[in-house]
Amino acid sequence: MTETLKPAAATGVHMEAGAAVPSATEQARAGARFVEEPTEYDAILLSSFGGPEGQDDVLPFLRNVTRGRGIPDERLEEVAVHYRHFGGVSPINQQNRDLKAALEQRLAERGVDLPVYWGNRNWEPYLDTALTQAHAAGHDRLIAIATSAYSSYSSCRQYREDWADALEASGLRADVQIDKVRAFYNHPGFVAPFVEGVQQAVAEAREAGIADTEIELLFVTHSIPEDDAIRSGDQEFDYGTRADGTRMGAYERQHLDVSAYVAEHAAPGVGWQLVYQSRSGPPSQPWLEPDINDAIEELEGRKAVVIVPIGFISDHMEVMWDLDEEALETAEEHGLWARRTPTPGVHEAFVDALVDLVLERVEGRPVAERAAVTSLGPAPDVVPARDSENPRLGFRPAIAGLQP
Repeated sequence: MTETLKPAAATGVHMEAGAAVPSATEQARAGARFVEEPTEYDAILLSSFGGPEGQDDVLPFLRNVTRGRGIPDERLEEVAVHYRHFGGVSPINQQNRDLKAALEQRLAERGVDLPVYWGNRNWEPYLDTALTQAHAAGHDRLIAIATSAYSSYSSCRQYREDWADALEASGLRADVQIDKVRAFYNHPGFVAPFVEGVQQAVAEAREAGIADTEIELLFVTHSIPEDDAIRSGDQEFDYGTRADGTRMGAYERQHLDVSAYVAEHAAPGVGWQLVYQSRSGPPSQPWLEPDINDAIEELEGRKAVVIVPIGFISDHMEVMWDLDEEALETAEEHGLWARRTPTPGVHEAFVDALVDLVLERVEGRPVAERAAVTSLGPAPDVVPARDSENPRLGFRPAIAGLQP
């Protein structure tokens, strides 16, 4: 098998004279936080993490994910066992095929004439392939949807870096412009599937004879290093403090706000907390806590847990392994009734939300008219400077935002 590689890191970024935002449309180029004037696009770029689709793909895929970190294959095999448990196939590529098809259908139903191109950061089809296909079809003004809802390095800036890499690898830096839809963690269409899922799970717990006071909602997302969490979001904005007085960044605040909204609207009176999963890195490096398994072990006075994957849009490998295997096993070991609620996937409300996010930019919709269900309001269209930078990896060119 010939091992395929993601595009190499870009060495530069195309910037026109006086431009603040590289490789952007003229409406976004000046760097205003919100673009409130109509923008004409000719295609949508659906961008995802990607995943292997067979046992032979697993190690090459993990090498792509960890490129530049010097991690030996022996260490990668420790993660590879999760994929090999499922035949070496991550569900994420098929989920993206399904999402692409659902998005195309909804665009047609709403009379939006924009083709959808799909590219992955870490496995085929790669982003540079998608850009080459779009350019060959005459589509050079793209609005990009990253399949991550929140603000952090891995869920925002790393996508923007990989778009810069793909533009350089495809030789299209001077020809293709890419804007990005805003972070959509608090769009009602993203939140609605979680509200429904919690309502259903709590109803099942009640039918099993469990009182609301005996249920704990565990809203779970991917853990990240605390330093990265603090640097997430606009560095000039105050996202509040934790109970111990330490500062929060956008990533943590966004998850807390959405979790609180879902709990209030789906199961008022039921206890809840925000927990984390999939921690990696050296033990000496602080990451966001508590881990979901530790939280389950420390529960008191509870007979049931409802696990809500609030940080994810689909049932990818870490949901299937860390939650459906490990967390549910921990709950069973502690005699707890447990359910894991669905991710948005291709839920009608979520797909409609993605169309709405595109139309915000097409119409130049005023901020006051944009849908958002938490107090932070709509996230900015143009990513602020220093948002989610990662000093450990050094500066890498990124697009669709101001350079840090």
